[in-house]
Amino acid sequence: MAMPPDIAPPVDATHADRSFFGHPRGLATLFFTEMWERFSYYGMRALLILFMTAPVARGGLGFGVAKGGAIYGLYTAMVYLLCLPGGWVADRITGQRRAVLYGGILISAGQFCLMAPSTSVFYAGLVLLMLGTGLLKPNVSTIVGQLYAAADHRRDAGFSIFYMGINVGALISPIACGWVGERISWRLGFGLAGIGMLAGVIQFALGGKYMGTAGLHPARAESPEAERRQKRNALAGAVAGLVLIGLVGGLAAARVVEFTAERISNALGVVLVIISVAVFSWLIFGRGWSATERKRSAAILVLFLAAALFWSMFEQAGSSLNLFAERNTNRNILGFVFPASWFQFVQPAFIVLLAPLFAWLWTRLGDREPSSPAKFSLGLLFGGAGFAVLAWAASKAGGGLLVSMWWLNVTYLMHTIGELCLSPVGLSAMTKLAPARVAGFMMGLWFVSISIGDYLAGKAASMYESLSLPSLFGTVAAFGVGAAVILVLLIKPTVRLMSGVK
Repeated sequence: MAMPPDIAPPVDATHADRSFFGHPRGLATLFFTEMWERFSYYGMRALLILFMTAPVARGGLGFGVAKGGAIYGLYTAMVYLLCLPGGWVADRITGQRRAVLYGGILISAGQFCLMAPSTSVFYAGLVLLMLGTGLLKPNVSTIVGQLYAAADHRRDAGFSIFYMGINVGALISPIACGWVGERISWRLGFGLAGIGMLAGVIQFALGGKYMGTAGLHPARAESPEAERRQKRNALAGAVAGLVLIGLVGGLAAARVVEFTAERISNALGVVLVIISVAVFSWLIFGRGWSATERKRSAAILVLFLAAALFWSMFEQAGSSLNLFAERNTNRNILGFVFPASWFQFVQPAFIVLLAPLFAWLWTRLGDREPSSPAKFSLGLLFGGAGFAVLAWAASKAGGGLLVSMWWLNVTYLMHTIGELCLSPVGLSAMTKLAPARVAGFMMGLWFVSISIGDYLAGKAASMYESLSLPSLFGTVAAFGVGAAVILVLLIKPTVRLMSGVK
């Protein structure tokens, strides 16, 4: 998978490399790894809630919207929640490089499980997808950060290029997987997503030589004894986690405890709150951190909360907005009714077009570039504005009336601008604000904010039939705009907490 450290390009050479559009060549390998992983994820996500709520006669699972929304929110939230232990495992046991490889293999296996005509295997496939994404997602981003020296001004632009790779995969997958899934077979659509992930695994293994020593080894402890203790504790934690999963599964299989999607989803909300409070209490008040690290962790907390609110709006693309596309939007173009899942490529298309502009803009502004909290407030504002547009559209959709597709397209444009102000900037900020010895763990923490957003997005989707759509979308819009205003007031205090990081 990677060159041994004694013959891999040295760190300084990797940092100085400009062979990929002025960036290190290893960025290309990570670009295509993430592209294929996102092809797999977004191809599957475009079909998931439609497949679950489709009648059995049409090859679906026949779930109600409330149950389908709960499962969708549970799955997408767990995908990102497991990035936290995924980063921890990489920091202490495997290193980021191996974690990405193992994660890709698990994702491929999970997609192929979804092809089986069995509800039990369907759930098993979701679990494999959760575990695999938890390993791959935070660690591939951490490796991107390690390609650059600490003060390299190319870092934000590099993450924007990397982010464009994410969205190239997200652009083509709904078209390919959506067409195969909705028009031929749901299960073949999932299989196509699995083939995409396999392609990503192969090219990652072949391209490891371009990344130098980035991500090859776990984080170094202060002494050999501390390193051995760190590995023992990490292995014990991993084993305990697997035992707990097996115990819960056994209790469910034996019907000792009855689990439903709704109950598990509600429990997950409590778990997310507990994890967030525990982690930030440890980072801000725990022992062993310097005063600067504590301040920067407090700044991360502000960005974390803002990101969670943004993702609760943005991640409704695969749930509420997907249902709106299927049920309330006119998809007829010159007599051709295109699949509802095709709307899932609109956001990635906007990102592919706009990401180079944003990468150029941040570099061009130089010292006048807005701070990370300022960019986050813009993200929240555009997220809320997108739902305000959709609330207006929903007020016109009633009694079987279908609204123009341009309402959704404008909403997706708003959300894309918000995403480009927040998401690649957030990834970059985490690599700069996080203490170096827990870099992978902190990248996992960033994805917990997405997990919370996905959980809330699933909750909103579960209310799609119980609330009027103007009320549902209008409430989401009000929360987004209100959060943007609050964050504007917190920009200067947050910048001070960042202690010189820009």
